[in-house]
Amino acid sequence: PAAPAESVERLKAAFGERLSIAAWRHLDGEDDVRIARVERLSRETGVPVCATNRVLFADPGDKPVLDVLHCIREGVTLDDAGRALPPNAEAHLRSREAMAALFADQPEWLARSRAVADACRFSMSELKYRFPFELDAPAFPGETPDEALRRLTAEGARRRWPGGVPAASAAQIEKELGLIAKLEVAPYFLSVQTIVDIARSKDILCQGRGSAANSAVCYCLGITAVDPSRSNLLFERFLSVERREPPDIDVDFEHERREEVIQAIYAKYGRKRAAMVSEIISYRGKSALREVGKVFGLSLEQVDRLGDLVSWWDKLDSLQEQRVRECGFDPGDVRVKQVLSMAHAIQGFPRHLSIHVGGFVLSAEDLVNVAPVEPATMADRTVIPWDKDDLDTLGFFKVDVLGLGMLTAIRKALGLVHNTPGVESPTFIDLLARIPAEDPLVYDALCAADTVGVFQIESRAQMAMLPRLRPRKFYDLVVEVAIVRPGPIQGGMVHPYLRRRNDEEPADMPHPSLRPILERTLGVPLFQEQVMQIAITGAGYTGGEADQLRRDMAAWRRNGKLARHRDKLLAGFERTGISREMGERLYKSIQGFAEYGFPESHAASFALLVYASSWLKVHHPAAFAAALVNSQPMGFYSPGTLVKDAERHGVDVLPARVDASDWDCTLEGEDLA
Repeated sequence: PAAPAESVERLKAAFGERLSIAAWRHLDGEDDVRIARVERLSRETGVPVCATNRVLFADPGDKPVLDVLHCIREGVTLDDAGRALPPNAEAHLRSREAMAALFADQPEWLARSRAVADACRFSMSELKYRFPFELDAPAFPGETPDEALRRLTAEGARRRWPGGVPAASAAQIEKELGLIAKLEVAPYFLSVQTIVDIARSKDILCQGRGSAANSAVCYCLGITAVDPSRSNLLFERFLSVERREPPDIDVDFEHERREEVIQAIYAKYGRKRAAMVSEIISYRGKSALREVGKVFGLSLEQVDRLGDLVSWWDKLDSLQEQRVRECGFDPGDVRVKQVLSMAHAIQGFPRHLSIHVGGFVLSAEDLVNVAPVEPATMADRTVIPWDKDDLDTLGFFKVDVLGLGMLTAIRKALGLVHNTPGVESPTFIDLLARIPAEDPLVYDALCAADTVGVFQIESRAQMAMLPRLRPRKFYDLVVEVAIVRPGPIQGGMVHPYLRRRNDEEPADMPHPSLRPILERTLGVPLFQEQVMQIAITGAGYTGGEADQLRRDMAAWRRNGKLARHRDKLLAGFERTGISREMGERLYKSIQGFAEYGFPESHAASFALLVYASSWLKVHHPAAFAAALVNSQPMGFYSPGTLVKDAERHGVDVLPARVDASDWDCTLEGEDLA
């Protein structure tokens, strides 16, 4: 039904001459009534009418998909939907000629539609987003963002290297500062450091990870804890002039205190200039089959069996009839065919909008001027209902404020270990930094797979790998974090690495020029950065081109863009002196690597927490167990399993006492209470 005249008057007051009343004809028996209402409303309000087709789908053949999506949304079957579904397929995109024929009696309505369309000149490039340096500027009086960043980086470098900055690191810092200045992204680094400083002022443990760990500037600013020069990480994985996109810095905070950081960000920048971002959750194979099965009236037991046909990453167009038959369905049954067809049709469609796990956008002006903003369902939060990837495309700078349970557990364990009455304890950041490096007892425990509760390496698969890998230094932990993933096994990289590590086969290099890249992983590429370096050194790629290769690898099954690199890589390999045969082998390894690529910078950041949590478990098992229990939910194991593991390590567990026990687990001497 048409809106009441008073509602239209309010809209007219807001939008003036831009307001129109839409009219459509769907040949559904309601056209005459609908048009009469529109004409009456136009006469009463003076608002002109424009002709539309109230489009719900592109082509008439898409109507069944619309019907299925409607039933999913309303939670009904197709049989029960009834008149809620459109009676025909007229609500599709029409040509100019078709619309002219449909509204031949109302040429002025068509003219109004043409005028409205011509007035739609907006482009996303008109969004003038700026990062809010002026809100941070009081901390840097008289300095430009680049000057402030250079000064803070120099101060941080002196703290990181008290004996003098190594020449290689100094050169890397200068290279990064030059690129940051060229891309005009210094305010972003300053704001991230401000957020990290806010957390540390509250004694909240935090640590940057991901591609930011490739940056020497981030290391000097204290955003990350990994020295890129120690692991030969690749800055172009983080930022490059060809990509010209905002950098993406992920920072982990204690998961129990992350909300304190979020509210502190809102307090500093204001709700008008700070908001969390969203992400679109799409239908995957399993969810599409389950939802469509319900729409077609299948029982819950049948829906469960349908879901077993695929894993979440499978494409439904490759589903074999034999798999369908093995799950108890007849591939020739009409309803089964319809379910599979409709599920395939909606695979990849948006399912719902969710708040991103930690993405924050900060703006120099009110966000409502450059993006829609709405309150979240959770109190005291504001969100932009745009997908995080769209924000990257638009050039909005995003900071990921993430929660990590192990940081909470480490902080609580350190608190229990250093809780000496009457003695002021150092900050938890200092206590974490004081954990002795390269402790042989820690590596003994890791080689024995004594890792229940230890960060990242407590799964059964990791426990099975540890005695085979036998880590004896920090870089071994970096490899351990990255190698036990579903992909490395499928990519055939695990066994060659282990054989070479155990001197069962030589660590051959594809070409002498690639030795500096692959030597640390015994000739086996294990990390995204190595593939990028192979492209740079072996095929003459620039840093930005290598990063595009990484992106195309990540999505090669979806868009097939990896194939466009083949000829360029092979030609580049030949110019370097790598034979055609070896070049083909390298390309195939890159193609296989696309299945499981893991960034070395990410693994290095996590390896620091692997070592810290293992050191606490070895030297302070009671405090570590208490901290894990007090930080639940997190990790693989239940509190009961963690307590039993502590007992196996000689910890006495005292029974609960109503007159003595605290809410959290505590220590009485060396006993767990």
